[in-house]
Amino acid sequence: MAKIAHETSLTNEATGTATGTETVLHETTQETHASPIHISLKAEELFSLGGFPVTNSILTTVFVLAALLAGGFAFKKKLALIPRGFQNLVETVLEGILGLMDSVLGNRAKSEKYLPLIGTIFLFVLFSNWSGLIPGVGSIGIRHGETLTPLFRAPSADLNFTLALALVTVIGVNLLAIIALGIRVHASKFFNFSSPVNFGLGILEFISEFAKVVSFSFRLFGNVFAGEVLLTITAFLVPYFVPLPFLFLEIFVGFIQSLVFSMLALVFLSIATIEHEATN
Repeated sequence: MAKIAHETSLTNEATGTATGTETVLHETTQETHASPIHISLKAEELFSLGGFPVTNSILTTVFVLAALLAGGFAFKKKLALIPRGFQNLVETVLEGILGLMDSVLGNRAKSEKYLPLIGTIFLFVLFSNWSGLIPGVGSIGIRHGETLTPLFRAPSADLNFTLALALVTVIGVNLLAIIALGIRVHASKFFNFSSPVNFGLGILEFISEFAKVVSFSFRLFGNVFAGEVLLTITAFLVPYFVPLPFLFLEIFVGFIQSLVFSMLALVFLSIATIEHEATN
């Protein structure tokens, strides 16, 4: 009887320990689900239009484009023959950008020709980067149970956005090269049958076009997404004053990344069209 009672006691203790472990695991799971930190590698879907998913990054992109278009039309209406105030500042900045493009392209005519493309890329990437720093972006959303789906997300923190932008940039550079050189001359860079060496170099050049897309997209996405994660964790741990230096750092990083993206596009454009100048 004593042996049976001892075994029963051990069984009860083991059952109690297992039950206690399950309770602790259940409480830990509940605490994890209730955590206010929300970090998602991919953009969350908000709704769909005709089967096309509309994510929070697409919604933010629409607002960024609308703001840029509205600002452009408003600035155009206030243009004056004699610049004053903000127009004077804009013209000074444009002159500096043209000077920078001159150092890469070699002459002012080409700089003025390609300024709309490079300037648009720079402004679009810049405000896409900075949109994630606006109060409410990432924190205002729709709650589904314990999960909060942010209503807005910085476009540059979505790999789909950076990949699409990289594709548009690389394809645009090649189209401009075709316009400058002609399709036959431009295609000969990739498919050159004059010798085995030139053929191999052409294939490598063709592969490098895909490498540019990967480099463009992952560099921009990685820097912006990492910055948003840093700000989210810092604001959660120490919400007052401490995140401010990191906020200013992300403003600087957003500017640098947009400058790097547009300058790389300019360099690739210069390389793609340089043979046209040499021929002339």
